Amino acid sequence: MKRTKGGEEASNGESPPEACKKVRTETSEEPEAAAASESAHCDWSLLPQEILLHIFQYLPLLDRAYASQVCRGWNEAFHMPELWRCFEFELNQPASSYLKATHPDLIKQIIKRHSNHLQYVSFKVDSSAESAEAACDILSQLVNCSLKTLGLISTARPSFMEVPKSHFISALTVVFVNSKSLSSLKIDDTPVDDPSLKVLVANNSDTLKLLKMSSCPHVSPAGILCVADQCHGLRELALNYHLLSDELLLALSSEKHVHLEHLRIDVVSENPGHHFHTIKKSSWDAMVRHSPKFNLVMYFFLYEDEFGPFFNDEIPVTHLYFGRSVSKEVLGRVGLHCPRLVELVVCANGLRPLDEELIRIAKHCTQLSAIGLGECEVSCGAFVEFVKMCGRRLSQLSIMEEVLIPDHKYSLDEIHWEVSKHLGRVWFPDMMPTW
Repeated sequence: MKRTKGGEEASNGESPPEACKKVRTETSEEPEAAAASESAHCDWSLLPQEILLHIFQYLPLLDRAYASQVCRGWNEAFHMPELWRCFEFELNQPASSYLKATHPDLIKQIIKRHSNHLQYVSFKVDSSAESAEAACDILSQLVNCSLKTLGLISTARPSFMEVPKSHFISALTVVFVNSKSLSSLKIDDTPVDDPSLKVLVANNSDTLKLLKMSSCPHVSPAGILCVADQCHGLRELALNYHLLSDELLLALSSEKHVHLEHLRIDVVSENPGHHFHTIKKSSWDAMVRHSPKFNLVMYFFLYEDEFGPFFNDEIPVTHLYFGRSVSKEVLGRVGLHCPRLVELVVCANGLRPLDEELIRIAKHCTQLSAIGLGECEVSCGAFVEFVKMCGRRLSQLSIMEEVLIPDHKYSLDEIHWEVSKHLGRVWFPDMMPTW
């Protein structure tokens, strides 16, 4: 007779191991069955629209459109105005781009039903003229919207510069005329011109706060001066150096104008030997008096013989980037005439050590907190002295290992200990550029 552990006979004639195995299987299946039953009774179409809206905002456009076909409730969420206040059109030619394009039929649907809801819009296009022209066609249809932000982003040149100027200006004017509260405008590398900027000012002078328009060859200094004279709420401005003038700085420093927060200047040489004008020190001084906390960010892409007009007098630059080789002489002038400097990046210099120049920068640029050196040379002893003078205010120190030249004071094996001691944290030279 078969008995269980307690001495009782198994009622169904099964052996104890088989009975125990069956009990364990039935027990483990109970939670799964309960979960399946609960899932079967959960109606996902009854999710609150606030939750659906939050989820839809994280979905790519095509997935968002597929989700809208699940049920009536999800379709209603798909057409909620709040979902279309911020939108990015991605336009490209599939054969030549890695970007995922916005489906044309969806674009038509969005413009037809939600153009009056669009407020924060950007266009991301590849380098083809076809994509840029498609973006202009969409802009021309936004007659019922009042945008607050517009960004035209080219992932590669030439893009918008290949579009017929009249076509681009006509499309952009539609937005400028209909958007009475445009506050942020990014139109780098576009054929925008002075007359279109006048239209912008006429309709949005009270609300415009940010304007980025680097590499816009059809805009003159008079055109950007018109913007500064009328848009007194402008807080951030980005442009090429050829548009910068004493008159512009004085306009931005007028009593009617709010305090500027960021001024970005791209100093680019298209051809060797390009001549650059000089900005008066008195104009920079007026700017600092009016906006003492503003950031002046300057990107230099010049040949060594083109730096003549720069850094001969004090300039209130805070962030300075040299994208091409820069001479010891120019860096020496930076150390003497840039007392507000916070960040310095030198991508290349040459084979002459920058010992004296770094020490001068550490001595006179007392706010410097970030520095990056690429293809340069600095002796280990001078570098340690530079770090010692700057101390722990150096929050970012990005130095390529090959920049450091061993001397009688320190070897490469010793320098990271000495630098770490003065920084108050562990530091090692970089193996590759981090900027």
